[in-house]
Amino acid sequence: MAGISAFLATRLPAGAGTGGERNRSWLDGVKVSVIPSNTATKCRSRRLQTRMPATPALASRRRPAIAAIGLLSAALLGACAPQAVPAPEAPRPVRTVVAGATPSNTTAAYSGEVRARYENNLSFRTSGKIVARLVDVGSHVQAGQLLMRLDVAQETLQIATSDADVEASRSRIAKLHLDITRTEALLARKFASQAELDSLKLALDEAEAGLKIALARQQINLNQRGFSELRAERAGTVTAVSAEAGQVVGAGQPVLTVAADGAREVVVSVPESRVDELRRAKDMQVSVWALPGKRYHAVLRELAPDTDTVTRTYSARVALTNADAALRLGMTAVVNLTDIDTTSAIRLPLTAIYNKTGDALVWVLNPKTTQVSARKVVLGGAQNDTVWVKEGLSSGETVVTAGANLLVEGQKVLVTGAKP
Repeated sequence: MAGISAFLATRLPAGAGTGGERNRSWLDGVKVSVIPSNTATKCRSRRLQTRMPATPALASRRRPAIAAIGLLSAALLGACAPQAVPAPEAPRPVRTVVAGATPSNTTAAYSGEVRARYENNLSFRTSGKIVARLVDVGSHVQAGQLLMRLDVAQETLQIATSDADVEASRSRIAKLHLDITRTEALLARKFASQAELDSLKLALDEAEAGLKIALARQQINLNQRGFSELRAERAGTVTAVSAEAGQVVGAGQPVLTVAADGAREVVVSVPESRVDELRRAKDMQVSVWALPGKRYHAVLRELAPDTDTVTRTYSARVALTNADAALRLGMTAVVNLTDIDTTSAIRLPLTAIYNKTGDALVWVLNPKTTQVSARKVVLGGAQNDTVWVKEGLSSGETVVTAGANLLVEGQKVLVTGAKP
């Protein structure tokens, strides 16, 4: 009652007039009582009863009070109304597929580029200035053909010096031979000593050794002049030119690249997760975009032991066993692996895999209860939009393929479309 009186006091104006009975609150004539609700009928039987005096003057003054009490009654009845019970959650619609074991026969394809089996980066064996470049990119060269030439002025001077050293050594040897002959004659007549003869013979040996040194230097200089000419090691095609006439190059600096004729290969990049399947592949076929309908057989010849620093992939070279003249350098080729894995396994769409905390899961449907349960599986290789399940699933089980990320354990589902 005290709470109701306070509520009415905030909602209704105070009594009018002065003195006596008029100064008393006009609420004194209002009797408000709340009848307790019956526990069997909860709050529905709760009623608010009011008794109003029959005096007309008092009734006219208390009409606002009656309106306020009506609002209060409506609030109390609304609070006591029964709360609505939530409707049961409808089954979530999903799509399913019936799992079945089939031979995997996993295939893979890698794009690459046709390259020559042997590619030589040619360079001069001596330093110098290039005075002539005799080939261009795309030129076909024969073995021994002259490709570039260096300035040989310096080598010519060195050869002349070595020639002079050789002649000087030979003259000294000839002179020592004459001296030894004279000394031997004088020694026979007792006009020379044996020590003088021995000294001349030692000088002769030294002169002969000096001649060998001079001849060797002469040959070195001749070779240096020969190194000023760059020739092709084998027949092939020039694929790159790294230096021009007038440029000074050092010994060993690459200036030309020649792709040898003959064997051809396809260079591909392999992700680190597919290296093992490339090694296991027994049948490789290569197709070329520019030559539709033609197929070339290939074998894995080389696989890089480390990844590329930029692409983080392994470089592999696949050798073609039946390459022909129609296969040109730089053509785009596709290496197809047709027998990576032939074990029997279950194939599921990628959308059926639910990944949680790093484990691969699938939702298995119980046809009797229409409830789903999570199942941990072991996956194999992926192909296009499907993946192979090696362990954790049996043939004939129904697996959710659409809506897997929205399900919870034990949830009921409604199958809207199933695939056999």
